Amino acid sequence: MDFLIGAATSNSGKTTLSIGLMRALSKRGLAVQPYKCGPDYIDTMFHKMATSRESVNLDTFMSSSDHVRHLFRHYGEGADIRIVEGVMGLYDGYDSWKGSSAEIAMLLNVPVVLVVSAKSTAYSVAPLIHGFKTFVPPPSENVQNPKPLRIAGVVFNQVASDKHFNMLRTACESTGTECLGYLRRNPELNIPGRHLGLTIPEQENMERLVSLAAHEAEATININKLIELTKE
Repeated sequence: MDFLIGAATSNSGKTTLSIGLMRALSKRGLAVQPYKCGPDYIDTMFHKMATSRESVNLDTFMSSSDHVRHLFRHYGEGADIRIVEGVMGLYDGYDSWKGSSAEIAMLLNVPVVLVVSAKSTAYSVAPLIHGFKTFVPPPSENVQNPKPLRIAGVVFNQVASDKHFNMLRTACESTGTECLGYLRRNPELNIPGRHLGLTIPEQENMERLVSLAAHEAEATININKLIELTKE
């Protein structure tokens, strides 16, 4: 099982969802190998806390596409599932979409779990999801014949209520995309940010955030469906 967790924009909840799913799947007895797009050294600390395995950076700016594939295969040996946390928005790279999460997903041929922030929106997420599902970027140095990414499903973040989620789920279904669930609006799940990334909290606070994210994911995300959709 492999998938990449990407988002429409930065600050949509990629890290919260990533550590929540990593811990939740680890609790099921699965060996989860984490990865992070880009040269990030803070998110990888949360990944290690969630999985007890070193997280590996995948970066096409400083590495060749062949090397990125090698890292994915090599560190994933013996793992039951490989999860890549994206960076910024799905198609945000160092030059157009070069180096983006989308490019990494295409290089590795893995599906995407799309995180969509539902703050201050409802049915309007439908055209946004449709766009990410059907968009074909221009050829890049690493991907000569790009195709639409395979969106395994959508997880909504910052959901205010059950009624709010029902509207979002209807919008998702209108695009023919699987709705995998949501994360509730919870101030305790906020991971403070700074200009260089995430602040490094004390180890006990990191564990609290990881445990809470897993608890929320288990409560409101269809993890069994996610496993089914990413088995390929």
